[in-house]
Amino acid sequence: MGRRKVEIKRIEKKSSRQVTFSKRRNGLIEKARQLSILCESSIAVLVVSGSGKLYNSSSGDNMSKIIDRYEIQHADEQKVLDLEEKTRNYLPHKELLDIVQRKLEEPVDNLSVDSLMSMEEQLETALSVTRAKKTELMMDDLKSLQETMGMKTILGTEGERGMSSENCSGNKLLETLSLLK
Repeated sequence: MGRRKVEIKRIEKKSSRQVTFSKRRNGLIEKARQLSILCESSIAVLVVSGSGKLYNSSSGDNMSKIIDRYEIQHADEQKVLDLEEKTRNYLPHKELLDIVQRKLEEPVDNLSVDSLMSMEEQLETALSVTRAKKTELMMDDLKSLQETMGMKTILGTEGERGMSSENCSGNKLLETLSLLK
């Protein structure tokens, strides 16, 4: 006699739901352990029950090492995503700068802590957006300089020759490169 197909929906009866949670949680942890053994990999499993109780299991390395490795690997990606999200969620650059300018002209003595924190966040966002735009414009200038001068690379050993005093556009190139730092 075969198993019947279980419809995936919330189990209404609390005792049945708890039994199913316990069995499936143990099955999930067992499968993770098997995968770790078969593929020589480090696996971490975190499960939070409906009541908020935390269950964890790790194989290979310990849980903290696995989480640390994950955080290091995805830190840069997260920073980029955060900046993109902030840029998308905030007003256009010009409006944001206008708001910051108006708020900076107000006396800060009578502002609440929440208002000051909001102002600080808006200022940091405006600064991040400004820096990103500046970098983009400078990279465009650098590319156009490369095309104008017919150089393949500006940085590296060939770039040092390209930045010599004999180069007629060397001063503009040096200014542009110093701004990138």
